[in-house]
Amino acid sequence: MKFKLSESGAFRGNFEFGELSVSGNSEIGFRPFQLLVSSIVGCSGSVFRTVLDKKRISYDTIDIEASVERDEQKANKVTKIELHFIIEGKNLNLDQLQKSLHVSMKNCAMVQSVIDAITIEETIEIRESAVTFE
Repeated sequence: MKFKLSESGAFRGNFEFGELSVSGNSEIGFRPFQLLVSSIVGCSGSVFRTVLDKKRISYDTIDIEASVERDEQKANKVTKIELHFIIEGKNLNLDQLQKSLHVSMKNCAMVQSVIDAITIEETIEIRESAVTFE
C-alpha cells in the first residue's frame, strides 16, 4: 500500500475499489478510528455471512451496529468495540447464530489482529421477517 499527502492535508491511497482519503479531520477524509472499526465490522460481517451460508442458515438481512470506547488519557486509544448483529429472517435459531458468530470471530483476521489490544464484544438480535401478502 502506498499513501501520499494531498494538498488538502489528507493522506490518499489508491486501491482496486477506488481512492481512500485518511485524515484526523473528518471534513477531508475518513478518520483513522473509523477505518479501524469499519475494517473489523467488514471482516467479521463477511466471515459471519460466509459461515451462515456454508451452514445453510437462511436470513434476509444482516445489519451491524458498532459502538466504540476510547481512552482519552492514552492518546484516545480505542479500548473496546461492541458489535451488535441484527439478523432478520424466518425461524432463526439464536443458539445456531451465536455459535456461527463465535466461529466467525475466531476466523476474522482483523479481529484476531487486535484481540490482545482491544476488547471486542458481540451481541445478536433476531428480528422475525414480516409476512407479506400478495
